[in-house]
Amino acid sequence: MKTVLFTFILTLAGLSAYAQLLEVRGRVVDATTNQPLPGANILANGGKGAAANADGVFTIRVNAGETITVSSIGYDTQRVPVPATGELTVSLKPGENVLDNVVVVGSRSTSRTVLNTAVPVDVLPIRTLQRTLPQNDVNQLLTYVAPSFQSNRQSSSDGTEHIDPASLRGLGPDQTLVLINGKRRHTTSLLNNQGTFGNGTVGTDLNAIPVSAIDRVEILRDGASAQYGSDAIAGVINVILKKNTNQLELQGTTGLTQEGDGGLLRLNANYGRGLGKNGGFLNLSAEGYIRDRTNRTQNHDLIIFDQSNEGYFFAYPFAGENGADAAQSRAIDDRILQERGLKRDDFNFQVGDARIRNANVFANLSLPFGNGKGEFYAFGGYNYRNGNGFGFRRLPSDPSQMVYSLFPNGFQPTTGSDIHDRSLAAGVKYRLGQWQMDLSNTLGNNRFDYTVGNTVNASLQERSPTSFEAGGHAFTQNTVNLDFTRYITTVASGLNVAFGGEFRAEQYRIRAGQEESWRNYGLVTNPNGTVENPTGLAGGSQSFIGFSPNNAVTASRSNAALYVDTELDVTRRWLVSAAGRFENYTDFGSTFNYKVASRLSVTDWLNLRGAISTGFRAPSLHQQYFSYVSTTILANGRLGNTGFFPNQSPLAQALGIPELKQETSQNYSLGLTLRPTSRFSLSVDAYRIRVKDRIVLTGLFGYDPFGEPVPAIQTLLAPFEADGARFFTNAINTTTRGLDVVMTYNAPVGTGTLNGILSANFNETKVDDQFNIPAQLRGQEDVFFSPNERGLIETVNPRQKVNLTLTYSIGKWTAALANVYFGAVTRNGFPFGVIQTFGGKVVTDVSLSYNVLNNLSITLGANNLLNVYPDVQAYENSYFGVFKYAPVQMGMNGAFYFLRANYRLAVR
Repeated sequence: MKTVLFTFILTLAGLSAYAQLLEVRGRVVDATTNQPLPGANILANGGKGAAANADGVFTIRVNAGETITVSSIGYDTQRVPVPATGELTVSLKPGENVLDNVVVVGSRSTSRTVLNTAVPVDVLPIRTLQRTLPQNDVNQLLTYVAPSFQSNRQSSSDGTEHIDPASLRGLGPDQTLVLINGKRRHTTSLLNNQGTFGNGTVGTDLNAIPVSAIDRVEILRDGASAQYGSDAIAGVINVILKKNTNQLELQGTTGLTQEGDGGLLRLNANYGRGLGKNGGFLNLSAEGYIRDRTNRTQNHDLIIFDQSNEGYFFAYPFAGENGADAAQSRAIDDRILQERGLKRDDFNFQVGDARIRNANVFANLSLPFGNGKGEFYAFGGYNYRNGNGFGFRRLPSDPSQMVYSLFPNGFQPTTGSDIHDRSLAAGVKYRLGQWQMDLSNTLGNNRFDYTVGNTVNASLQERSPTSFEAGGHAFTQNTVNLDFTRYITTVASGLNVAFGGEFRAEQYRIRAGQEESWRNYGLVTNPNGTVENPTGLAGGSQSFIGFSPNNAVTASRSNAALYVDTELDVTRRWLVSAAGRFENYTDFGSTFNYKVASRLSVTDWLNLRGAISTGFRAPSLHQQYFSYVSTTILANGRLGNTGFFPNQSPLAQALGIPELKQETSQNYSLGLTLRPTSRFSLSVDAYRIRVKDRIVLTGLFGYDPFGEPVPAIQTLLAPFEADGARFFTNAINTTTRGLDVVMTYNAPVGTGTLNGILSANFNETKVDDQFNIPAQLRGQEDVFFSPNERGLIETVNPRQKVNLTLTYSIGKWTAALANVYFGAVTRNGFPFGVIQTFGGKVVTDVSLSYNVLNNLSITLGANNLLNVYPDVQAYENSYFGVFKYAPVQMGMNGAFYFLRANYRLAVR
């Protein structure tokens, strides 16, 4: 296969010939106002590009007679033949329809738009949307405008409170590849492990990119393993950074929930400056925001039991499930609290969004050289995030976790985060004859450190600190790419060829915390080697036990890849594309993935398209080497310590847990695009994604499926201070089926313009009934892959999401109305809770913008205007009634009201 690929590449290379380049100087203007359009994109065949400066002027070197493509967000795209004089003016007509914009992802040809690609691609004009929409970070913006994308903030879930997991087409966060300017973005160092969506996966933190730095986001809703990386099973998200020059844009947003919490103050800025006379630029962005916590707990009713002979009280949230009168119980509670000099705040729970402090800087640089034949480029940034969330409240009724001299009434620990995210990409593009070469290096690092506060190490009793440095983890990725592209006009109706290679090195680290954060000082080792805890006191910092030296690890691997990607216009109406990618991992061997796609233009307004592809995702370093003991709800409904252990550990081997292997996938898609008029368009795409040997977390070994301890396994776990153990396994095969629909319409209404988008995703993931379970574990299917884990894959994300957005602009006013329907979700509380379905909900967003001046606008609006909440949780699933709402669908904060100001200034 490798011989065939190289023969094909060399044959194509032999077709290249040098052509005389013509320097073109042009200007891009608004067709209605004749005002310049700074930042407009100019693309030529083979990937050559330029951007218009503040005067709308651009310079580009292209072949004589070539056709260039000119586009700008909010305007209809034009294809313009280059005149022999090399001078031209391009007038773009305004239009919110972005379907004509040239797309970068999904095709390495420079002439593909949303409607004529062979696979579905969404183009989301973030620079326009973020001025008026209520959402304030990338994850939330995409959730409310892209039906196939879903992200939701989590509560009381350790690190997952601070980095939001996200999904494309219902698959896992680690099955979507994220690019910036077409270059691979690193993942985080966080492995989600607290029973939220994406449990056991590692995602990419899109919120580490400032919204003010983004021009648009392209979402390729199709498998792209053969094109961009074998792990792109669900698709690709490509973030395109701004290129505008000689302009300063400032934005300020403030807001508050209807409950009076969750206050937001967000400031961002973007500045672009032209460099040289050949279209070079430096674009800088900065963003900072403060988001206060929210609290959505059940009523804090208490029942206090006098246990004066032991010196403490029992305290429980009021259940109200046995016919007790809530008002009467509250009155009794108040009397008992008053007698003891206590107040309700001494027993309050905090459940909601974590408090976040976030600072971001980003840069995008381009420096053309060699009379337009070459370009040096660089981009990257730094993000710092400090978060403060809450763990489960420790009640004074559990003496094993208490230090009564420090917290006589119990305590609710806090989980603090310090997250540093760094990235830098640099490269050179150069035209070699008719080939465009691109050599780049992309470096990324994510570091996450934990601090646990308002807590104790019970085994130290009164000598315990109340704040602990609990250690952390880090992930570093360095990627080198060498790519070649060429468009050949003499083959059929045009052939675009791309090929290249990639080398990627990765490192994952876990750092131990201070000794008091992880050690149990009450453990005793017997002469026979067994370990006992005669005091019965819990060790480590309660809520989040620190990483111990046994968890500390440094692991590395590398990956090398070769690919070829071709697109052939067999005729003007028939496009065929094929791609192949060979990859070799130092830890998981070799794989070859392919993709074949086609688009047939039945008429000028009707296209049919379809694709078949394969994928391969090697287990992440996190999944291979993560180990940790943490506090969670055990199978019997009480709090306890459970451990995550590597598959190569003695414990895993003793239980018969097999070593990890790669996931493989097959993707099928079939769809159509329809555009009978310039005002209306429709795309419909069906898909089926089959994933074999999908990596998931097991259930809790140490207990049977119904919560009863298994003594033999408990004995194995005792030296690790854990009550139960989880492992990663290739336990299941899944099939995902779905349908994407996107409909757009725009028309003049009165003296204004109405734009409408109706989009929907219908999606279902099913786990095969037959598990990939080793023979020695047969009979433990509900532990090997628990019903709870099944629910996190099959039903925790909405199976339907429908978005209707209407925007009306007239004069200085713009009004927007959006209704998003989030379908029902089901959570499985197995084995100690109940299965509960949360009904579908409609969230209504509104905003009204007014241009006070030509360069100043004010926007007032609301997210979730009607204050819609998820269904109230069943008592059995709510930790004694504390967790009134689960963070499902659209979250649990209710209405959020905001005020935003945008200011733009031309800067010379």
